Amino acid sequence: MLTPVGDAHETFSEHQHLRRRTQETSPHLELLVECERPLAGPARYRLTTVRTVRLGRGPQRRALAAAEDVLEVAVPDGWMSSRHAELRRTGDVWELTDLGSKNGTLMNGVRLRGSEAVSVADDDVLQLGHTLFRFRDDLPVTGPAILDARDLLESGSLSPAFAIVVERAAAVAPTRVPVLLRGETGTGKEVLAQTIHGLSGRAGPFVAVNSGAIPAELVESELFGHRKGAFSGALADGIGLVRTSDGGTLFLDEIGDLPLEAQPALLRVIQEREVTPVGVARPVAVDLRVIAATHRDLEALVAEGKFRPDLLARIDGVALDLPPLRDRREDVPLLLARLLAKLAPGRTDVRLAPDAAQALLDHDWPRNVRELEQALAGALALSTTGAIEKAHLPRTVREPEAPKAPERELTAEEQQHRRDLVALLSEHRGNLAAVARAVGKGRTQVVRWIARYALDPDSFRDG
Repeated sequence: MLTPVGDAHETFSEHQHLRRRTQETSPHLELLVECERPLAGPARYRLTTVRTVRLGRGPQRRALAAAEDVLEVAVPDGWMSSRHAELRRTGDVWELTDLGSKNGTLMNGVRLRGSEAVSVADDDVLQLGHTLFRFRDDLPVTGPAILDARDLLESGSLSPAFAIVVERAAAVAPTRVPVLLRGETGTGKEVLAQTIHGLSGRAGPFVAVNSGAIPAELVESELFGHRKGAFSGALADGIGLVRTSDGGTLFLDEIGDLPLEAQPALLRVIQEREVTPVGVARPVAVDLRVIAATHRDLEALVAEGKFRPDLLARIDGVALDLPPLRDRREDVPLLLARLLAKLAPGRTDVRLAPDAAQALLDHDWPRNVRELEQALAGALALSTTGAIEKAHLPRTVREPEAPKAPERELTAEEQQHRRDLVALLSEHRGNLAAVARAVGKGRTQVVRWIARYALDPDSFRDG
């Protein structure tokens, strides 16, 4: 058994890791990527009443109930056999068996031997032909039992955390309540703001403003407009960005970077719903709806005297926290389909080599969706009309950073903890989800231990 170490944030305790389920959960099988058809997107199959899943090649993607407790999943993958593999549940244990397929079945990169049945744990990735699946043993029961990407490609999400954000955004969209979007750079705050505007029914335009990109001396004229001759360089009347958004949505991106001296005027505009252009005596009424976004802690800025508390109160009608991509990994396959379609419009021949797809799924994406989009854009350019190979991906994606050696000597307790962790990694062949399950902790916690002890889980996968 893996023993605890003396860290307040990581010590095992029964009351911490016994989870209270507030929502019904069920095992699921996720179709992550069809490498020959990545634009088709992912799919998810609920396995609540299913005892056997038969996987194989078919003329088109489909999932059918062959019997009361049997699900047949077909994928148009020429590298798969018509009867390729089978998932079967015995009690609470799921096992994977290759059915004598021509190209074999891999689990977490390890090829199954003959017709042996291998136990499958949460987060295990299965490769059949050029199609990647992932088994999940405990996902919330939401939506239809069979969910396909065509139902989600425009604005949906497969991540329970992000689905809640999308649901709340849709609920608030038809109102004029101001919305504050909070999240790391690159998490898609502007995209969500555009989605809210699209669902709002407002006839005016969506006007995006980068609050930190406007020179401090020009903020008021850029936002509120100006009369010709109001200041040096004002050669014509300017309507301003606020009035440009009249009847639509004003999106104030990186609102935390707005100069302090410009904040009182913006507060007045939001409060009074009228704007006074520079050099004009009378205010002009405006039909205003504001969505603001920031990657900064506005409460901390208020405490430091760098952001007005009354302005924060005005823009913080409904706050939506966008999780970073590393916390909504379920959406990476969906984003792959969306972004490839966006970056290669009209191309239906886009393909991914399986190891490239796996690298994209494994990467943590510290710069979020923006980093994923740039990685795909570069890979498409390098691949020309062929498949995207792993070599086409950025080095940071194809070559994860090697674990760093511990900065200090480990205590005796930590050394024992490391030995126990090594033993579990060996037993579970580097499967982090299985190790987490064995010790009753989250996968993220296991990742932290591995980083602390400079271990490489890949080195255990052939053991």
